[in-house]
Amino acid sequence: MTRACSKFPAAEYKETVLAPLFEGFKRHHMAHLLAIHHAHGVMLAECGLLKRDELHAIFGALGEAMAGFDPAGLVYTGEHEDFFFWLEAELRRRLGADLAGRLHTGRSRNDIDHTIFKMALRDRLLHLLGRLEGLVGVLLDRAERGAGTLVVAYTHGQPAQPSTLGHYLGALIEMLLRDAGRLVHALETVDRSSLGAAAITTSGFGLDRERVAELLGFAAVQENAYGCIAAVDYVAEPYAALKLLCLGLGRFVQDLDRWTGFEVGHLRVPDGFVQISSIMPQKRNPVPIEHMRLMCSLAAGRAETVLLTLHNTPFTDMNDAEGEVQAAGYEAFETLDRALVLMSGFMAAIEVDEAAVRRHIDQSCITITEVADSLVREEGVSFRQAHEVASALARRMIARGETLARVPMAAFEAEFVAAIGRAPGMREARFREIGTPEYFVAVRTMLGGPAACALAASFGRYRAELGRVAAVRQGYEARVAGAAAARARLVAAA
Repeated sequence: MTRACSKFPAAEYKETVLAPLFEGFKRHHMAHLLAIHHAHGVMLAECGLLKRDELHAIFGALGEAMAGFDPAGLVYTGEHEDFFFWLEAELRRRLGADLAGRLHTGRSRNDIDHTIFKMALRDRLLHLLGRLEGLVGVLLDRAERGAGTLVVAYTHGQPAQPSTLGHYLGALIEMLLRDAGRLVHALETVDRSSLGAAAITTSGFGLDRERVAELLGFAAVQENAYGCIAAVDYVAEPYAALKLLCLGLGRFVQDLDRWTGFEVGHLRVPDGFVQISSIMPQKRNPVPIEHMRLMCSLAAGRAETVLLTLHNTPFTDMNDAEGEVQAAGYEAFETLDRALVLMSGFMAAIEVDEAAVRRHIDQSCITITEVADSLVREEGVSFRQAHEVASALARRMIARGETLARVPMAAFEAEFVAAIGRAPGMREARFREIGTPEYFVAVRTMLGGPAACALAASFGRYRAELGRVAAVRQGYEARVAGAAAARARLVAAA
């Protein structure tokens, strides 16, 4: 049997689409709509499209409608299609249809909605950027403190060369600063007002689009009216940047997981970040690492949800970029925010187990690369010859459980003679020195290396870049706050 659906909205449409959208708008977008009403009203009056007494009455009715407003108490009934029409009905009830309807002159829900979404994304990008700055600051502090702390650098899952915690974290810091740059670029894309585009082609009214953009804290307008509604790259770009940030952080968390494992044990996690087992009394589980990995994966997946939703959609107005997908995307920001807070606290607290690191450096013979390099520089042999000497020596040491600190000097000399055909000029004291991890690190002084001088220069550049990112964010925040203050003064004076 077919149920009659002659009255809008059909029950199924109300329950599955309109009611959830209404709740999402109440949660995320009410304040942005009110700001747009205020900015548009001021502009209409300044352009002579609204009389001053009309503006005063409209702003008064808006204030009454929102005074003491309890979002939780407003349940969607289907009487009005969405929150915009609910609020317009409140104005009509207070002002009458003629005066209440004048506020909407030259507008559409299309340009209103896209401007709302841009304002909401701008807020979230600024907040996320601040969180990311905080994490980079923590990592910089930790990297400087660990500039001389030895760690094992891995390639292909195997010990490769000694480095320092500061050098390792420097790689992460550089990547996160690039992520910050991508977020800043996304902010620039978002920071263009769509108001004045109306449905998709502007209108015949003499509106001042630039003035509305200024009153809402935007840097400028998005010029082409069709693009204001159809070109939703302003949605895609933030989530693409966010997904890349999540991917990079997730890879770093994988290292944390490996380094804290029993068999490696290079990181010590304080008790505040350790959970115990309900049955195994010996267990110390650093499960915040797992939660960081989970949060990064969830946030990346939610960002991908937005990108996939936009994929292969028409270049026009469509719901695929509107309320429901926006609300889904906000969850990516919320989840990543938690991950950044947790990671900042965790990284400030962990310590390197230097004894375990040194033991594994010795056992894996990973300083042998510098032995080969030093033979080139000091014995005048080719790199390939030096590599043969070092390779043969490494095979012997690993087979016999020896280290560079304890392998007999005679063994080195024998391998050198076998490969080169003469005795080495290097004395034992020098041979022992070039095999230490401290020497390995100290001679790598070129740009990007782990030596103290190279790291100090890198850290200075990182701090300068972090300062530039913070200055950009603060500039945005000051502009947005200044626009809000200006709107408040104009509304009060209306």
